[in-house]
Amino acid sequence: MSGQEIFVIIIVALLLFGADKLPEIARGLAKGMRDFRKATDDIKREFEESTSDLRKDLTDVSNSISSDVTDISRNIQNDVNEVKSNIQQNVNEFKDGVNQDVSEIKTNLESGVNEVKTDSGNESGETKSEPARNINEQDNPYTQYNYTD
Repeated sequence: MSGQEIFVIIIVALLLFGADKLPEIARGLAKGMRDFRKATDDIKREFEESTSDLRKDLTDVSNSISSDVTDISRNIQNDVNEVKSNIQQNVNEFKDGVNQDVSEIKTNLESGVNEVKTDSGNESGETKSEPARNINEQDNPYTQYNYTD
């Protein structure tokens, strides 16, 4: 509102109510404005109080859920790590067993000589040495068995 509009309103109020009633009306309006502001402040305060309890409850629930999720996540991670270590241990044991078997087979193949005990033709029970076979060598059915008459 501009200054001219306020001046026109004051002149109209002065003409309608008169000079003696104007201070009384101004006091009533001021009191009404104070009561209105007080009521709105009370409403704001009550709203803040009621929502602060609600906010506190929501914060507590949120913190509780967050801690539960963190605990569950930690438990799952621990379980996964335990299963992982068990699997890794089993794989390592299996690998060690396979490596041991391979080295044993390799040692047997690289030894170069297989001992074959023959009873016929050798009465002393000595052993006869035969060269080791190559893994890629085909079987010869005539040399596989030692036929002696």
